[in-house]
Amino acid sequence: MNKYKVLCTICARGGSKGVKNKNIKHIKSKPLIAYTIEQASESQLFEHIVISTDSDEIANVAKEYGAEIFFKRDSEMASDTAGKLDVIRDAFVKSEEHYNTKFDYLIDLDATAPLRNVEDILNSFKQLQENNNDNIITAMPSRRSPYFNLVEVDAKGKVALSKKLSDKVVRRQDVPASYDMNASIYIWTRDTILNENSIFLEKTGLYIMPEERSIDIDTELDYKFVEFLMSQDNVK
Repeated sequence: MNKYKVLCTICARGGSKGVKNKNIKHIKSKPLIAYTIEQASESQLFEHIVISTDSDEIANVAKEYGAEIFFKRDSEMASDTAGKLDVIRDAFVKSEEHYNTKFDYLIDLDATAPLRNVEDILNSFKQLQENNNDNIITAMPSRRSPYFNLVEVDAKGKVALSKKLSDKVVRRQDVPASYDMNASIYIWTRDTILNENSIFLEKTGLYIMPEERSIDIDTELDYKFVEFLMSQDNVK
């Protein structure tokens, strides 16, 4: 796999709302972002591991763990309304310009999903290549099904299942499989990241991870779950 030029981006803005300073908040022995940087480095897959951030504090911490920071994210790319895909593409374009190279692939790792392992990174990349996907997203089997126990409420207050099947089902096991995106790993070919504005494409692949490696930290409760799982698995 090393014959390809692969860029890793880790996007971590300051000013997080759900968990204050979550990207550099210590969990066990080190800042949260450090786990993702170390996973990327251990994979030996990447030409460069680039951080996109608007925070000098995050940048300094990331540098300590071996990541590269050569630009500060523009304010419009660090707002609450900025799209994740736009932020990742911005980092990719800036990296090609800075390193004066064309990367074959981009892999974005979310700093708030530290429970992934190195094999997840390598195997999802291998899956993209073997299946000739344009991009890969990661997910876990969903605990709730839109066909069985996820409901929506319309403007008139009517409650209904999110999705309906033509045949009535009485067991959750009988409905089509559904998955929760876990925001852990995103992979694109160069042409795809530069030219597409959606992550859901004709040749999008799904890499499935177990629930215990799929928690994305958005809230204090998520943080406590991750901290507990790390203590159980003796993650350093």
